[in-house]
Amino acid sequence: MAEQKKIKKVVLAYSGGLDTSIIIPWLKENYGDPEIIAVSGDVGQGTELDGLEEKAIKTGASKLYVEDLTDEMVDEVIIPSMQMGAKYEDYLLGTAFARPIIAKRLVEIAEKEGADAICHGCTGKGNDQVRFELAIKRFAPEMKIIAPWREWDIKGRDEEIDYAEAHNVPLKISRETNYSKDKNLWHLSHEGLDLEDPANEPQYEKPGFLEMGVSPVQAPDAPTYVTIDFAQGVPVAVDGIKMKASDVVRKLNELGGANGIGLLDIVENRLVGMKDRGVYETPGGTILYRAHEVLEMITIDKDTAHMKSKLAVDFADLVYNGKWFTPLREALSAFASKTQEHVTGTVKLKLYKGNIITAGVTSPETLYSENLVTFEESDYDQKDSAGFINLWGLPDTVQALREQGKLK
Repeated sequence: MAEQKKIKKVVLAYSGGLDTSIIIPWLKENYGDPEIIAVSGDVGQGTELDGLEEKAIKTGASKLYVEDLTDEMVDEVIIPSMQMGAKYEDYLLGTAFARPIIAKRLVEIAEKEGADAICHGCTGKGNDQVRFELAIKRFAPEMKIIAPWREWDIKGRDEEIDYAEAHNVPLKISRETNYSKDKNLWHLSHEGLDLEDPANEPQYEKPGFLEMGVSPVQAPDAPTYVTIDFAQGVPVAVDGIKMKASDVVRKLNELGGANGIGLLDIVENRLVGMKDRGVYETPGGTILYRAHEVLEMITIDKDTAHMKSKLAVDFADLVYNGKWFTPLREALSAFASKTQEHVTGTVKLKLYKGNIITAGVTSPETLYSENLVTFEESDYDQKDSAGFINLWGLPDTVQALREQGKLK
């Protein structure tokens, strides 16, 4: 405990959830009563920030920074990831998008405040501990990092609630609704309780379970049409109304949520080696990814598109595994940016009970030629294909002649 008592000031990544709420009194008890600077990154989680300052100070923090990081997250992380088409095992990387931006700001505030350490509430079983700590090491390699879940004797969320009740820490949850959740503008994740058994169906229709939308079963019987405009791979308008990228996501969240879009139930492979069952809500992001993919179909050449789909797996791994601030990720982003030079146009989609149906796409940069591909008369000379096939199939022809003993 001698080393711990040297800590005078700690910057805490503070969400106001169960984990970080009890960390404040725990730090006071176990690290020599340090000053605690709480930092909450506003990444579009909405009402979760209500009353946060009062709660942080009441539980022992000296102050709370609420940092608006939403546009930075969308513009600098989400849009480049979407342009690459990055998905991790079909998961659209919601939590992973926010962590590097929040961690970078934690370091900036820690340096401003002269803090001795940065503390986070990530468990020792999850991916977020890696994401936070790699970003912190990138910008403050000598900063001490405190991860209470790797130190304290608390074994689970029931014991966390016991600790909170014993220390008069107010909570918005109960033992019965104690899902582990993470929310930002892009998504909402649900883990724990009945979801820990993959045999259990998520209770999508149960009131209060879904927060960003409704179950497809409860969605309207009539479809909703939406158009999305892109300029060089960046979304710039919805239904003809120009807006910044974060507002595009907000608008698509509204439309997608109302139509039951973007629900994902998967058992994913965590970085730390175990499989984890999660239910994700990503209504706007699911629409945006689809619209972007549809536009790329007519604006990107085959070789580039195929190479991008291969690199997208590596890019998603980097994001998921906390390696956003690395030379490889930056190099891959440069590649993705280059591929977007002609990804300009308008995509029309039909949203219906959890489904996204393509309803049309146009682009001034299209590579699609109706004249070339039509079944009717065109400028394409079909006789040209005979020579092409002969040359393309020449290795196969030679192989067959050798097997038949006819090769000259």
